[in-house]
Amino acid sequence: MGVRKELERSINDYTTSLRRYALVLTRNSDSAEDLVQETLVKAIAASESWQPGTDLRVWMFRIMHNTHISERRRHQVREQAKPMLPKPVDTTDPTLRIELQQVLDALDQLPESQRQPIVLIALKELSYAEAAHALDVPLGTFYSRIGRGRIALRRIIEDLKSKRPKLVVCMEKNE
Repeated sequence: MGVRKELERSINDYTTSLRRYALVLTRNSDSAEDLVQETLVKAIAASESWQPGTDLRVWMFRIMHNTHISERRRHQVREQAKPMLPKPVDTTDPTLRIELQQVLDALDQLPESQRQPIVLIALKELSYAEAAHALDVPLGTFYSRIGRGRIALRRIIEDLKSKRPKLVVCMEKNE
């Protein structure tokens, strides 16, 4: 019988213990269930690394512990990054939402070679040198691409504005 089949057959014996340990680690039943599920998925995916004859329970608890630690680190990094993130765009104003969508649509119309520099500078907030390095192009080529991209983006947006329907309000006279 293959290692994976033996592992899958034996996993059920430890599921209750894994749930208890996950609850101790997370102190939340929903998070504990998620951790158990993630542990089982990882255990089955890594079944070839388990050595028959070794303690399966210890191996699975190590997977759970490492998964929990990784998730806590990921959560800490996200929390530390929150103050550095830009404030979300206020989408309650329909005009802003429409304009934002128009800019994104216009950006999608640009060729990839012009869109990438704009995205790296405007959205990812990289310096010109960092963005040129990320795209693996000389700085002069990068300047040229971002310049052409900005001109093309302005033209697309101006065309949209010139085609924007005008709202006309008619007032009736009360006699």
